Amino acid sequence: MMALMQRSKNHKVDFLVLGSGIAGVRAAIELARAGHVLMLNKGALYESSTEYAQGGIAVVLGEDDEVSLHLHDTLQAGDGLCREEAVRILVEEGPHLIQELIEWGMKFDRNGTKLAFTREGAHSRSRVLHAHGDSTGREILRALMAKAKSLHTIQIQPYAFAVDLLAEGRRVVGTEYLDEKTGMVNQVVASAVLLATGGMGQVYKETTNPAVATGDGVAIAWRAGATLSDMEFVQFHPTALYVQGAPRFLLSEALRGEGAQLRNIDLERFMPRYHEAAELAPRDIVSRAMVMEMHRCKSEFVYLDLTGLDAEHVKKRFPRIYSTCLEYNLDITADLMPVRPAAHYAMGGVATDLDGSTDLAGLFAAGEVAATGVHGANRLASNSLLEGLVYGAQAARAMSGQKTTSAVVRGENPSQMPLTVSNPDETKAVPDVEPILCTVRNLLWEKVGIIRSGKDLSEAVKRLDSLTLPTPASPSRPYYEALNILEVARVIARSALAREESRGAHYRTDYPLKGETTPPRHSFVSRDTALQFSPDPPRVGSAAPRASGR
Repeated sequence: MMALMQRSKNHKVDFLVLGSGIAGVRAAIELARAGHVLMLNKGALYESSTEYAQGGIAVVLGEDDEVSLHLHDTLQAGDGLCREEAVRILVEEGPHLIQELIEWGMKFDRNGTKLAFTREGAHSRSRVLHAHGDSTGREILRALMAKAKSLHTIQIQPYAFAVDLLAEGRRVVGTEYLDEKTGMVNQVVASAVLLATGGMGQVYKETTNPAVATGDGVAIAWRAGATLSDMEFVQFHPTALYVQGAPRFLLSEALRGEGAQLRNIDLERFMPRYHEAAELAPRDIVSRAMVMEMHRCKSEFVYLDLTGLDAEHVKKRFPRIYSTCLEYNLDITADLMPVRPAAHYAMGGVATDLDGSTDLAGLFAAGEVAATGVHGANRLASNSLLEGLVYGAQAARAMSGQKTTSAVVRGENPSQMPLTVSNPDETKAVPDVEPILCTVRNLLWEKVGIIRSGKDLSEAVKRLDSLTLPTPASPSRPYYEALNILEVARVIARSALAREESRGAHYRTDYPLKGETTPPRHSFVSRDTALQFSPDPPRVGSAAPRASGR
């Protein structure tokens, strides 16, 4: 007797977008000109990392700023591994797309009639726009969603969890997804599919990411055979609130841009000893300095000190942070804030070309799920929202040319997850995945974290390979998320073990210096090919001339 998953009939659209953060919604708006767009989101309509983005979006619109300076700052932060042409697209297309966003109703903070800019770590100019003080992502998403809802060719479906991609050979033709409202696993086919599923912070025990950031897009691309790149580069945000019983709430880098200082438990300001830019050094340097200082002082945290700043200005500039911290009896204007680094952003992901194409025909990626080469080994602060905006539009323009009239009926599901269960009496309907998740997250935090070693990485790889998940009798989002976290964790650990150098966010005590290979090499790996290092992606994308947003 077989326990079968219930399925609905196939549904066909012109374009399918997985994820409803900044990259996904901006792409859907662009695609709406070319055909019918279906946007699937695993959670509620506005649930994404974009919703939680505080600091702002970096763009050259200030009178004292230049595109060449933004390019330089991004390349410097990326520690030699940025793809310069990808960065050039980011900084050149950004101003136009931000102006367009303003025309659609985006309300950035202003000083009078002029846009208000702040400065963050490793920026040579104040070029970071913000909204409602520290709710930039939320306001951007509001404006984008309002625009998307005004377009009749866009359909948005929340609580639709993408289980796996559907493929015909090396061509992606759609996805299989779990409709959490009905419990059914449905199929939808499309001329082109965009992964805009966000990050993978939930792979780590300590993370600033929301619960939805479980690496789903990377995992389903991996199972379909797509190439992943630079998975070893995970950025740890230096200042996550460290209070027992509180989530690792992000204390924006903009706080340090406004003058906040880091102090150890002896109340000594320590960052000037580690870097000439002190608290505004690149994030990888600040995070390592904090870990070293905690180790030296035998403490679990350091302090972020805003007490020297004007209290009323701080309350007005950071209202969301101020009110959230008050919930934990902390006043950021008067109290020292206990902080420590937490996993924050993945520089690596699904390898793409400059138009978001992957090495699977019909599959595109944009935003944090993608590895365009924009961020190199260490993302420059506030470039992530800009990347989502620019490359969401960039990928959509390339996807528009993929529209076909062929009626694809059904593709192959590459998942290792069985679609039938042969003995349901011996399996749990909702298996307990928490023990496995706890083990994975602890392993990544302790052995594949801010400071790494070959010994720890080898042990992590071995232990991750030994883990297996209990098989469910029926589809469930917790199971799929756990499967994705485990598979993504394995790739991160293997990639980190293979990179025998220290560069950007990847620091190894047994290889403390950068490798001497020129130019620096990216890592590439797929389910069917061994990990390799190369300056350029292995036959990724169509190599078509890049489209202009103007």
